[in-house]
Amino acid sequence: MECAGRGSRTPCSGPAMRRCHRCQAVAYCSISHQVSHGSVHKKECQRLEQQMKHGHVVSDFPFTFSEEATMQVCNKRETRCSFLIKQGVHRIGMWTFECSCGASTAFVSRLMKDWNLSITLCPCREPSTPLPKLLSGWKEYYEWRCIPLDSPVALLLHWKSIVKLTGSFVVLSFSCFFQSLTLYWAIKLAVQGNLIPEISNELHIHYLGPEKELHQLAVFSELHAVFPDVQIHIDLVGPAVPEERNGERIELRDYAHCIETNCKCKCSAESFDPTSLQSGSSAITLKLHNGYYHDCYKDLMKDTPPNLIIAPNAGVAAYRSWLQTIELINEIKVPAFFSDYCEEACNLATSCISSVTGASPTIPIQLNPFRQPLAVEDSALFLPCYSNCFIFGI
Repeated sequence: MECAGRGSRTPCSGPAMRRCHRCQAVAYCSISHQVSHGSVHKKECQRLEQQMKHGHVVSDFPFTFSEEATMQVCNKRETRCSFLIKQGVHRIGMWTFECSCGASTAFVSRLMKDWNLSITLCPCREPSTPLPKLLSGWKEYYEWRCIPLDSPVALLLHWKSIVKLTGSFVVLSFSCFFQSLTLYWAIKLAVQGNLIPEISNELHIHYLGPEKELHQLAVFSELHAVFPDVQIHIDLVGPAVPEERNGERIELRDYAHCIETNCKCKCSAESFDPTSLQSGSSAITLKLHNGYYHDCYKDLMKDTPPNLIIAPNAGVAAYRSWLQTIELINEIKVPAFFSDYCEEACNLATSCISSVTGASPTIPIQLNPFRQPLAVEDSALFLPCYSNCFIFGI
């Protein structure tokens, strides 16, 4: 935890152990830094206090491992690594990049295509029942996909989004299962808010700011389940896309695989080989673009234009590069959704965006029911933080 008064005239005297007595969300290294930061913190203290009071709701998940993945990680009794080790997926396949030690691991395969889980723990097959009219959260999704609540797949599925709609195109941004279930939730909010029409047989998505999900692209295969009759085209755009992969096209025709050798999910291993596909044969097409969205937009518009933009874990207030992208989004009048790790990050983001657009969010900041159920370690605040935790739309 960094001292909230870091950057004052004097250097920090030690670790930030002195919490604000009112909000309990920020900490200081000394009384002097707390006093010097007082005028700044006064403007946010009450807001942070309210967010801390709702922390138990943010950390409420239906999984059997919820206590370990949330409170124990926050209290340093568990780490993301130790939790993943207990789940048997630490530094394995698509799970490699879910912890800090895995992030430095050399990337071997361009497309990791396995869950590395048994058939009972992962959604590697078609659902046996139709998609419910509305999936309201993780418990309902797990029940529909016949996955037990001790399965860790939600750690990746939060990236991806799923929704059955009927009529236009969509633009998205950031991670793999935000890709799936967060995407599902964003589209639901967009339709309910009359920001986009319903979608029928084709969906175009611009995915902004992908990073670690570039190593988890096979998770997008879950979109087969929630868009069984829809051709989905996803453009992943961001500076983290390696230059040598710029323009790379990947087509997914099957679900990500389980570890069972005789499972139906293994019936067409070539489904992840983009060189083996015939035109129009793929249900999901991914295309990678190196660069910022405002620099790539004209080239992207040579294809079908989007009608929705989503930027997960965007960090709008933390990166100046967002300014030009926000200006572009405001100019082209495309509805956009943003998510972030905590409510305060979304508050800062809406403030930045409003200063550019002159308007408040159309869809207010709200808790994402498909946030990742694994706490973020070493966050800047004592607020509960989860990937894709809160979401809003403009």
